Formats: sequence, structure tokens, C-alpha cells
Amino acid sequence: MLKLWGRVNSINVQKVLWALEELKVPYERTDAGMAFGVVNEPFYKKMNPNSRVPTIDDDGFVLWESNAIVRYLAAKHGMGTVCPNNPKQSADADRWMDWASNHVAPVITPVFWGLIRTPAEERNMAQIEADAEKTGQQFQVLEQGLEGKDYVAGKNFTMGDIVVGVNVYRWYALDVKHPKLPRVEAYYERLKQRPAFQKHIMKPLT
Repeated sequence: MLKLWGRVNSINVQKVLWALEELKVPYERTDAGMAFGVVNEPFYKKMNPNSRVPTIDDDGFVLWESNAIVRYLAAKHGMGTVCPNNPKQSADADRWMDWASNHVAPVITPVFWGLIRTPAEERNMAQIEADAEKTGQQFQVLEQGLEGKDYVAGKNFTMGDIVVGVNVYRWYALDVKHPKLPRVEAYYERLKQRPAFQKHIMKPLT
């Protein structure tokens, strides 16, 4: 059975949990990271020298980096659905995964840490608001990209929506000013109808 190491309040672990749930893959999960430790233990560092979560062991195949894990699971268990057969649609889904990690994550992460994991008296609200504005600007890109689409790569849900979707949830769960983005908001409503999204992503931010 596939083994997963990672804490459930990690956005990167949530990607993998969501993918596993969508694909109906059985797994065993061990808490790891932050308060749970584990990631600096020798056995773990041998699997993942970065000492980060998540890491999976799929019958001896060890893999880390959340986007790579989502791609692997989609290709193995969801070829033709979560992983599109069409190379153009697959590349489109893949592109949005990279966009979320390379453009959204760097600006939304400081907002998350500032509002959720920093005591109120220590928060730099000017910096948080500036980063929130930058995040809103990035979501304008998604607003444009969703024109004529239900999901990021077309009419059907794909692996691209997992990586984009965790960031969309975090964005709307943060108490910041959100620009009006009708397509992104409609997309978010579609994601909220998915049982796997409800189970693994729609949790209080901690």
C-alpha cells in the first residue's frame, strides 16, 4: 500500500491527499513536519534529503515534491481523466500547476504566514497587504485563463486543478481584500462541490 508522510495542514500534503481521494487510491499516512518532527530522522532524510513534506513510498518507489507526486499519481491511476491523454490538454494542465507554484505561491505564502502563523502583535500589516495585492494580481491571470472553461485545462477536472485549487481555497480563506473575479469565483464554487475538496482542502487555516 502507498505510504505518505506529511501533516494534514500542509498545503503541499493537501495536494497529494486530494489527488489520492479523487483517484480512489488506498494509502497509509504518517504525520510528519513541524510539530510532528520525523523529517530530520535518518530514515526520512534518506528518502527525502530536503527534510520536507510530503514524501511517498509506492511499493518501493520513493518520490518527493508535491507537484511531481500529483503528476505521478494522475498518470498511474487517472490516465485519460485526471491526467489527460491529449498532449496539448496535458501540457495545459501542467502549465497551470507550474503557474500556481512559481507565481502564486511566492506571494500568497507571506500573507498566510503573516495572518495565520504570526502573532497579531508581531504582524507587519503593510507588508501583508502589499503581498495580498500582488496575490490578487496573480489571480487576474487565472481569471483570464478561465475564459470559456470550467476548469483550468478545459471542460474537465484535471491534475492542474489540484495545484491551482489549493491556492484558490487559501486565497478566499484569508481575511484580505479580494478583487472581483467572477470566473475565479465560479471556479471556486465548482471545486467546492467535489467531495475530495471538501474532505481534504476545506479546513480552517492553521
